Amino acid sequence: MTDTQTTKKTTFWGKMPLWQKILIGMVLGIITGSIMGPDAEILKPLGTLFIKAIKMLIVPLVFCSLVVGVTSMQDTRKMGRVGLKSIVLYLGTTAVAITIGLGLGTIFSPGAGLNMDASTVSQATKEAPTLVQTLLNMIPTNPVDALAAGNILQIIVFALGLGIALTLSGEKGKPAIAVFESLAEAMYTLTGLVMKLAPYGVFGLMAWVAGKYGLEILLPLIKVVAVVYLGSIIHVVIFYSGLVSLLGRLSPIPYLKGIATPAAVAFTTTSSSGTLPASIKAAREELGVSKGISSFVLPLGATINMDGTALYQGVCALFIAQAFGVDLEFSDYIVIIATSTLASIGTAGVPGAGMIMLSLVLTTVGLPIEGLAIIAGIDRILDMARTTVNVCGDLMVSTLVAKSENELDQDIYSAQPTSDSAKA
Repeated sequence: MTDTQTTKKTTFWGKMPLWQKILIGMVLGIITGSIMGPDAEILKPLGTLFIKAIKMLIVPLVFCSLVVGVTSMQDTRKMGRVGLKSIVLYLGTTAVAITIGLGLGTIFSPGAGLNMDASTVSQATKEAPTLVQTLLNMIPTNPVDALAAGNILQIIVFALGLGIALTLSGEKGKPAIAVFESLAEAMYTLTGLVMKLAPYGVFGLMAWVAGKYGLEILLPLIKVVAVVYLGSIIHVVIFYSGLVSLLGRLSPIPYLKGIATPAAVAFTTTSSSGTLPASIKAAREELGVSKGISSFVLPLGATINMDGTALYQGVCALFIAQAFGVDLEFSDYIVIIATSTLASIGTAGVPGAGMIMLSLVLTTVGLPIEGLAIIAGIDRILDMARTTVNVCGDLMVSTLVAKSENELDQDIYSAQPTSDSAKA
C-alpha cells in the first residue's frame, strides 16, 4: 500500500510543470525560513548547488549555441539579405527592450530600501571604463583565456566570428559545424537536467532569504511584476506599432489585430516555439506576409528574438542591484544592454532561457547571482509577459521585412480577412 502511494506521489510530481514545482519550492522555502529564522542557513547549500550548476552551463551553452545559430544561416544572396535585415531588427529591438526595462527599473525602483547583505558582491573599487574601452574589451586577445575566465562579452564576439568563418569555409567547415551542433544539443539536454534542480535550489535559497531578512523582502516582487507588464505593454503597443508605422508606412491597427491570436497562445503556453504554427498562420492569413518570408523570419525570431526577456532582465537586474545596495555606473548599463542583446542569439529557445540570460547579466556586472532565487518564484508570471512580447516582435519583424522585399500582400493586411479571402 505504501509503495503504491509512493508511486502515485512520484507520478504526480513528475508530471507537474517545472514552473509549478519552482513556485511550490518558493512557498515552502518562505514558510520554512520564517519558522526556522537564522537557523535556515543550513539549507543554503541546496541553493548554492543549483547556482553553481547554472554557472557551469553559462560558457559552453552560450558558445556552442551561438556558433550553431550563426552557421545555421543558408548562404544564398536573398536569404543573406533577408537574414541580415531580420537580425538587425531583432537585435535593435532587443536593445530598446532592455533600455525600457532599465528605464522603468530606475523610475519605479522596485528593490529600493530592502537593504540586503551585499557581502557576496565584490566591493573592490573600480574606475568606470570609457565607452570606447568597453567596446575594445569585447575583443578577446586570447579566446582560451576568455573561455576559462568566463568573460561573456568576449566569448560572444569570438563565437560569432568563428560561426561566420565556419560558414564561409564551405565543405571543409561542415565537420566542425556538426561537432558544435552535437555539443549544443548535449548542452540543451544538460540545461534541462540542471533546471530540474531549480525547485530544490529555490527552496533552499528562499528559506535562507526568508530566515535572514524576513517576509518584507517578498512584498516588492508584486512591484517587479507590475513594472515588467507595464514595460511589455509599452514595447508592443507603442514601440512595435511605431516601427510598423514609421518604417513600414503601414497602419498599426491591422498589425495589432493580427497578432491577437498568437499573442494569446504565447501568453498561455509561454513558448515561442510552441506558438510558431499560430504565428505563421497569422502572418500569412492576417498580415499578408508571403510564405517564403514567414517560413524563414519567424523560425529565426523564435531562435534569436528575446525582446521580452531582455526587458525583464533590465527590470530584474536593477531590482537586484537596488535590493543589495549596489550602485551601477553608466558603463554597467552599457554592458547590460550589450550582454543581453548579443546573448539573445545564443540562449533563446533553451529551457530556462530567461534565468540563464539573467545569470549572464548578473555575472557580467558583478551583481549577486543569489538574487535569482528571489525572482525564480514569480518567473512563470513574468514568462507569460516576456514570451508574448517575443512573439509579437517576431510578427512585427516579418511584416517589415516582407514589406521591404515587396512580399507583403497589402490587400490582406488592410482587410484583415477571416474567411476564404485569406487564401488569395
